[in-house]
Amino acid sequence: MRFLHTADWHLGMTRRFLSPEAQARFADDRIDAVRDIARIAAEQECAFVVACGDLFDSNHVDRQVVARALDALGQFRVPVLILPGNHDPLDAASIYATDAFRARLPASVRVITDAEPIAVVDGVEVVGAPWLTRRPGRDLAAAALEGLGPPRSGVRVLAAHGAVDVLSPDADDPALIRIEGLRHALFAGTVSYVALGDRHSALEVGDDPRIRYPGSPMATDHDELDPGKVLVVDVDVTGVTVTDHAVGRWTFTRITARLDGMDDVERLDADLEGIPGKSRAVVRLALTGSLGVAEDAHLQQVLDHHGEVLGSLTVSEGRSDLAVIIDEADIDALGLQGYARDAAAEIAALAAADGPQRDVARDALRLLHRLAGAA
Repeated sequence: MRFLHTADWHLGMTRRFLSPEAQARFADDRIDAVRDIARIAAEQECAFVVACGDLFDSNHVDRQVVARALDALGQFRVPVLILPGNHDPLDAASIYATDAFRARLPASVRVITDAEPIAVVDGVEVVGAPWLTRRPGRDLAAAALEGLGPPRSGVRVLAAHGAVDVLSPDADDPALIRIEGLRHALFAGTVSYVALGDRHSALEVGDDPRIRYPGSPMATDHDELDPGKVLVVDVDVTGVTVTDHAVGRWTFTRITARLDGMDDVERLDADLEGIPGKSRAVVRLALTGSLGVAEDAHLQQVLDHHGEVLGSLTVSEGRSDLAVIIDEADIDALGLQGYARDAAAEIAALAAADGPQRDVARDALRLLHRLAGAA
């Protein structure tokens, strides 16, 4: 028996560091990822799909997002079970209860509303642990397993969403999924596989291939270690085999660079030029070192050039400590005379100080050096 395990689509997600044009592509690609998942499910001959929470980024996404998501879900030719998660819980404001969702829901798609076993295909049950509120206050997976014996025949899959206790820094959170309960259910034959959602990186939990997070099918942040995948799961009498399949098109990259001269700036320029898939690459820089005004002006040109091509290019304030060294030679290099030179020296003094006008003054010096270089 083969099925596809996915989670955390976060349709309707916005990212403040993206320009409006890049945000539009980011949103379109998340919808296209759903179609890619349908294609993988068909190519891999999966019997069904289980989507373990947070398909929508919230219960208040735009109506058009819902319509486009359901149009993409219509591409699936096998049953799809959707588990509400902490971002899209089945509460009073649930997106799954809206007319916009229900009116377009494909016949093959079902929302898991309780912990009753669902006979999804012959010989296979899915038991879900849906979020009914954003703060459930208990281990929903354990509650779903309570009182269950082994399935009468075939295979049973547990679909749950949330943090597992062995991976969470908050040991006192009552909603944590306790891994011992999962292991007991697997050992007792109550379930054959635990399909989880919540973490955006693909992960095997507790060195057990039967307990898995698939991660988000499209990367959402720099801290994700292994996003952009879905899992195809084979279950038989000998055990479980899991293979991952790439889906995501966006990449999130951190670059740390020490800049102490023009050669270092040129090296950074080459590194940015070598990034593949630029229009869907989100790059965050951590810059340290010290540059002269002319070198800093060239750095800004490099950043502006690549910023127009990349999906996003930002300099991390918290991880950057790049000093700009300003001296008489920088003023002399501008070739200014009289009042103009005095004004440039005044701007340089403001740029060298730690006052509120420092950043504006540095921008002005960069512009002066660009203009001087173009003259």
